[in-house]
Amino acid sequence: MTDYSNHQPRSSWAITLSVWKALFLREAVTRITSSRIAWIWLFLEPIVHFAFMMFMMTVVHSRTIGGLDTAEWLIIGLMSFFMFKRVSAQTKNAIKVNMALYTYRQVQPIDTIFVRAYLEGFLGILLTIMLSVGAVLFGVDMVIDDPLMVMAAFLGLWLMGLGWGLMLSVLDFFLPDISKVVDMLSTPLYILSGVMMPIAAIPEPYRRWIELNPLAHGVEASRLGVSSFYHAMPGLDLAYLYKFAFAMIFFGLLLQRHYRFQLVAK
Repeated sequence: MTDYSNHQPRSSWAITLSVWKALFLREAVTRITSSRIAWIWLFLEPIVHFAFMMFMMTVVHSRTIGGLDTAEWLIIGLMSFFMFKRVSAQTKNAIKVNMALYTYRQVQPIDTIFVRAYLEGFLGILLTIMLSVGAVLFGVDMVIDDPLMVMAAFLGLWLMGLGWGLMLSVLDFFLPDISKVVDMLSTPLYILSGVMMPIAAIPEPYRRWIELNPLAHGVEASRLGVSSFYHAMPGLDLAYLYKFAFAMIFFGLLLQRHYRFQLVAK
């Protein structure tokens, strides 16, 4: 007969870690096997973007952009922006698609958001490494001058995606139409973040307005970390990105806490 008298109850932190581990495995499997082409599109989306933009640059005979090889400029810019885009896109739907899990009192809505953000961040880093290795095989020099700056830029963009997802997951739950507005803004944001054009080449006073976009600072910082010779925008400030990201996370957590009971009960 089993003696349970000496068994100590697990701490809340240990329970949370167990929940996150289980959710991570569930999300990873669902992310890859949700459809037949899910795992293909995971890799194909950034490759399609890169191929299209590389073709456009080839047409205008541009081999370097801002002192950086065009292929390297595109890969780093695309994947850094995708770090924000994919994290925010996946986390904003986390609460809705996991409603069945909230019958277990150990699982809270915010757990699903954090796990999805971590999973997308992991996949984003993996895809960046794979694209970089592929570029090296095709003769592109992918030597990184300042790895810490590149990692700091990617982390800041990941935090931005997390903060934006924390807020949108609540707003989207009560205002479903807000997702349509956010999707409409994704394309202009793609352009205004410097993914398709070097911000340093934009004349004043327009560049000053673009520098208000914190994502542009993350994208430019990632490129500057790759090559110290890159002509980044003059007003580059990575701390601005982090301030913006932490402010969004703060307000996102406030919304999550204020509406936690409504999110589970609705």
